[in-house]
Amino acid sequence: MNKWGSTGIVSVIILIGVILSAIAAASIITGETQQTTTEENTDKMVNQVIDEITTYIQIKDQIGKFYKTYGEYKIEKIGILIKPLIPQDIDITGLTIKLTNGYDVKILNYSGKAEFIGKNSLFEHDIWDEITYDSYGFIVTVDKDRSLVDYNILNGDMTYVIIKLDESFSMPQRGSLTVTLFPSSGIVRTTTLEAPMAIRAIATFE
Repeated sequence: MNKWGSTGIVSVIILIGVILSAIAAASIITGETQQTTTEENTDKMVNQVIDEITTYIQIKDQIGKFYKTYGEYKIEKIGILIKPLIPQDIDITGLTIKLTNGYDVKILNYSGKAEFIGKNSLFEHDIWDEITYDSYGFIVTVDKDRSLVDYNILNGDMTYVIIKLDESFSMPQRGSLTVTLFPSSGIVRTTTLEAPMAIRAIATFE
């Protein structure tokens, strides 16, 4: 997300704070009995709105790997490096991913597999053997408190979401795939991957 998007989110949070202050001031005028109820309802509403707004997943990197199948090069593995915009606890077990290739739609759920990258190669990590075409996993690059690896909580962590593509969704050269991340709460994030020519095995999506 660019700096204008970040500025917009911060502006909305400030606006909510101003609205909260105004409602609190109005409740004082209308009386102390109504004030308590109004403040409780307002606090609850504001917390929900802030949670929705600030749960924004940034995409830092998008890469894939070509494999030659039946004489044709196709991207069969993709990795999307994500990081929360604002460090907070996000339960990634509730994250759903939708794949759209223009012909069909597939929904992926969390496999329960998250491992550190360590000294492993991203696309040759053993975790790839533990996820299916109907699930996704995480290869973690930064997780100082092990919240993601041990407790399925994404806070200030940075991790690759890894996805294996079956024959119907593997990406030919010049093909495209739209990936949408649906967190259990927060802003939906969509990115469209455009496969380049297979000049190299590792493809970087712009």
